[in-house]
Amino acid sequence: MKNIVWTRIDDRLIHGQVMTQWIQNASATEVVIVDDAVAKDSFLQMIMKSSMPAKIGLQVLSVKDAIDYLNGDDNGKRVFVLVKTPGVLVSLADAGVNLGFVNVGGMGAKVGRTTLYKNISTSSEENKDLRNLIDRGIKVFFRVVQSDSEEAVEKYV
Repeated sequence: MKNIVWTRIDDRLIHGQVMTQWIQNASATEVVIVDDAVAKDSFLQMIMKSSMPAKIGLQVLSVKDAIDYLNGDDNGKRVFVLVKTPGVLVSLADAGVNLGFVNVGGMGAKVGRTTLYKNISTSSEENKDLRNLIDRGIKVFFRVVQSDSEEAVEKYV
């Protein structure tokens, strides 16, 4: 099983804050983006890969491929898992991927979502997915920027 050092929900995926703060803070050596649509978009993958520091590996995988990869043998890398929505993490957990904790960092407002906490918005289905993760014993917390303190999600869903 891969050494997952950080798991974050951030619908912007790769952006400056993730690159400069979170990956560094976790001492990650590889980022694994789990998203079926992005896994099919070679142009978007090219842009993401070009924004990564040379010393940090990047995998962009479908949920199915991510399950195989993350449940595979430890390759010595410190893996930072990045997803857009909590439902993806429920699928990973259902398949036995070991998620010790989940940092909810960026879920923007859009149709069907209401504000849950600060600038984080969720749908009722996403709230159920967050509750599903919590009920499995996975620590789920809000922390938008690294300087924020952790706030337990279970108070809100």
